[in-house]
Amino acid sequence: MKPIVELTAEHGPIKLMLRVLEKMCGKIENEGTVPDEHFRQAVVFIREFADQCHHGKEEKLLFPAMKENDIPEEIALIDVLIEEHKTGRIFARGMAEAIDVENYALFCENARNYVLLLDQHIDKENSVLFPMAGKSLPEEKQNELEKGFEDVEKNVIGEGRHEELHGIIEELKKIYL
Repeated sequence: MKPIVELTAEHGPIKLMLRVLEKMCGKIENEGTVPDEHFRQAVVFIREFADQCHHGKEEKLLFPAMKENDIPEEIALIDVLIEEHKTGRIFARGMAEAIDVENYALFCENARNYVLLLDQHIDKENSVLFPMAGKSLPEEKQNELEKGFEDVEKNVIGEGRHEELHGIIEELKKIYL
């Protein structure tokens, strides 16, 4: 799969998780209970799929490839996106720590901040960054990225793990959406 198409497609399950997080927090605020396991599954999905897999492909492969073009607008946007990734990691850590101390109000505070951040972040990538990449990256570089993405899936995430992570979001989707 072409790298930009792949990254765009990965936004679908991530956005789905954002909607699940909203529903989970709404349930906590209205009913007071959500199984701990659901919170843990959400954090696993965020850390492994959204961050390690998706953001990993961007930070280790796409962003450096785009920076090679030395286009100031692209570099400035990439720098902003990297900072947003870092902020997202802080919110994910906050969610995980809140689960450990059973502070679900704190979980929801971090989750809602994460949702706000990632919704606009994804829109920025889909509408600005990815079209830039499609225009500025030569076909040869895109082919290299495609191979690099396959390597991330196989050697960083692990064979079969991608499908397991999709299973998590599908299970939570059935419960909350």
